[in-house]
Amino acid sequence: MWRNKGKTTGARTPLPSEAPTTSRTPTPARAQAVDSDPEPVDSLQKHYNNLCLEKSQEVNPFLLHILQGVDEEIRKGLKAITLNIAGNNHSVPVERVTGEHFWILSKLIEKNPCINGLDIRYNLISDVGAYYAARLLQKKHSLLYLNLMFNDIGPKGGELLAKALHMNTTLKYLRMTGNKVENEGGMFFAAMLQINSSLEKLDLGDCDLEESTVHLGQMLKENHWLVELYMSKHDVRNPGLKQLCDGLNLNKSLRYLDISCNKITRDGISSLADVLKNNTTLEVIDLSFNRIENVGAVKLSETLASHNRSLKALSVVSNSIEGEGLVALSESMKTNTTLSNIYIWGNKFDEATCVAYSDLIQMGRLKPDNTDVEPYVVDGHMYLAEVSNGLKKHYYWTPTYGEACSPSSNAGFSIVPVSEQL
Repeated sequence: MWRNKGKTTGARTPLPSEAPTTSRTPTPARAQAVDSDPEPVDSLQKHYNNLCLEKSQEVNPFLLHILQGVDEEIRKGLKAITLNIAGNNHSVPVERVTGEHFWILSKLIEKNPCINGLDIRYNLISDVGAYYAARLLQKKHSLLYLNLMFNDIGPKGGELLAKALHMNTTLKYLRMTGNKVENEGGMFFAAMLQINSSLEKLDLGDCDLEESTVHLGQMLKENHWLVELYMSKHDVRNPGLKQLCDGLNLNKSLRYLDISCNKITRDGISSLADVLKNNTTLEVIDLSFNRIENVGAVKLSETLASHNRSLKALSVVSNSIEGEGLVALSESMKTNTTLSNIYIWGNKFDEATCVAYSDLIQMGRLKPDNTDVEPYVVDGHMYLAEVSNGLKKHYYWTPTYGEACSPSSNAGFSIVPVSEQL
């Protein structure tokens, strides 16, 4: 059962027959002309200016700058373009996109065949923008990627988006990270995934979902298309992990599972270890920031050493694991040649741990880019230093210089690519 712990929620408002309104949101009557199929235009920038003028909206300089760049790409003949309007871009002045501007933006790209991705993370579109995003999903049949991360979308917006995906057959990757859709909105996503057969990657991390494992576990029994599922900060405890694993036992499609930043302990990890004995599809598991300790690490290592030959990457960062558990995991890599990436920083290293991982690196079993530690010697003693490698180092942000999606910093994305176009 889904509950909102410590939160008070009023009666659910009925689904709006028209767009959610704010003081500047265009009314349906005014939007009627724009709702029709847009005529082909030579310039997105020009079309944007015209729409703003027609609807008495102020021009967003940042959005105008981005559209100018897209126009240049289209003139060069480029296709499969992702429109990147990230509101946390520090290299240029940013005026964040609101729900009202998203309405105009959706009209620009609705019928544009060159744009198949939209990244609008860290803006302020709220439920108003979610309404128009849902309509975009219903109308634009070439959109593969939609990133709505941290946009102040609530339960109502989550419901609208999930219901739009009941009929959508093209979207491959939806990122809802940081939008507080809560259990009310999360329930609709779980229901949608029992119907939708095209979505391959869904990120519901940090969405204020609690006890989501009942519904998501049931979904995994029914859905055989989802490849990646992100459940960071879902307040998952041991019973919840058991419910999730019940679904994983019947699932044959999921390859990437993120259950980081939850409350899983050594007692709950047995369920996951049992799944890995028979599962042949899971390739990446992120257990970072739980508390599996030595007992949990040993259970995982036993399964990896003697049964599982499909898992390629495991992160147990900051799990209160000491030398015994860390050494056990290193030993499992000597017999399991499939596991190529392991991340252990934030645990309690003793010298035996440092020597074990140094040996793995020196013998070539563990490549330096595939772990987050690097050995060094001081006064004849081995130590491990942290290096900036991981499954998703750039989960919340991207660097302002250097390679934004380097395989060593974001190994999970390269191990399990969702689509060739993304």
